Amino acid sequence: MCDSRKKLVAYFDPLIDASLMLSKPGTYILVLRSRSRRHIAIGRWGDLAMQPGYYLYVGSAFGPGGVAARVLRHWRQLKAKRWHIDYLREYTTPQAVWYSHAPIHLEHGWAETMKNLQGVRPLAGFGCSDCACQAHLFFTPVKPALDSFVEAAVCSVQEWPGKDLGS
Repeated sequence: MCDSRKKLVAYFDPLIDASLMLSKPGTYILVLRSRSRRHIAIGRWGDLAMQPGYYLYVGSAFGPGGVAARVLRHWRQLKAKRWHIDYLREYTTPQAVWYSHAPIHLEHGWAETMKNLQGVRPLAGFGCSDCACQAHLFFTPVKPALDSFVEAAVCSVQEWPGKDLGS
């Protein structure tokens, strides 16, 4: 079983598999995994005491390239740091993306939903310098379940890459 998981990781190519997402506007949640404890500087936001677990970043992509382009940017390790999430991404491994191509901005409602999920903790002020949300980044020590989020958010959400990368 472990060998087959390694093969999935070895053959996963985000540039090919991103075709499952459309280059349409939408809202997304980037699911990142941390395996270590460390302190990292997050631009002007300040220091983050990272711990092992999962970080969930709620964002939107209503510009050119839509959700697919934004997610591929987040997936890349090396890039200019433009948003708070770019600093965190350097120390985490992407696990999945939950997204919707609904033509309206859902990120504020999704952030509110995420904040209210059991076992999920908001990181106040992260990723929300341009809105009134408490946070757009959340932490949970256990692997988050898409079905729990969908049930709480009462909306249709897709998952990419939709398979366990074994990370």
